[in-house]
Amino acid sequence: WMREEEQLAHDVYVVLGDQWDLRIFDNISGAETAHIDAVSGLLDLYGLDDPAAGNDLGTFTDPTLQRLYDQLVADGSRSPEAALEVGAFIEELDLVDLAARSAATDTPEISAVYANLEQGSRNHLRAFFSQLESREITYTPTQLDAATFDAIVSSDMERGPGS
Repeated sequence: WMREEEQLAHDVYVVLGDQWDLRIFDNISGAETAHIDAVSGLLDLYGLDDPAAGNDLGTFTDPTLQRLYDQLVADGSRSPEAALEVGAFIEELDLVDLAARSAATDTPEISAVYANLEQGSRNHLRAFFSQLESREITYTPTQLDAATFDAIVSSDMERGPGS
């Protein structure tokens, strides 16, 4: 799931970045490539098949992720501001999914990768939120509770492996 979810973020950001020519999408899609590589490394480590291997941009094995991708691209294609909101939504969703999966494992290698991905997603959420604020767009979280969201966006960017 996480492999394709990271691919979803990357692919949505590539498409919306091309459509709206917003630098944030180029920057973060590059970081998502590193996230994909990290999860792919875990798949390799444990001898698991990569569900996204050979898939074209915007093509997903999981039908739920395929529908989500299609919806997010449609939503983000309405305006640059809507695209930024889609970016914030994706990072919220990543954080929720990573927290659930982190709680379900005690394997050190997996926990370390998930912790780095969470750090990266918090930074990406801060970046999208900042872009929305600069455009005077009020963003209301839909995946994270308000207190968690506010704590993330009101704190400084994190440095280190997940960045």
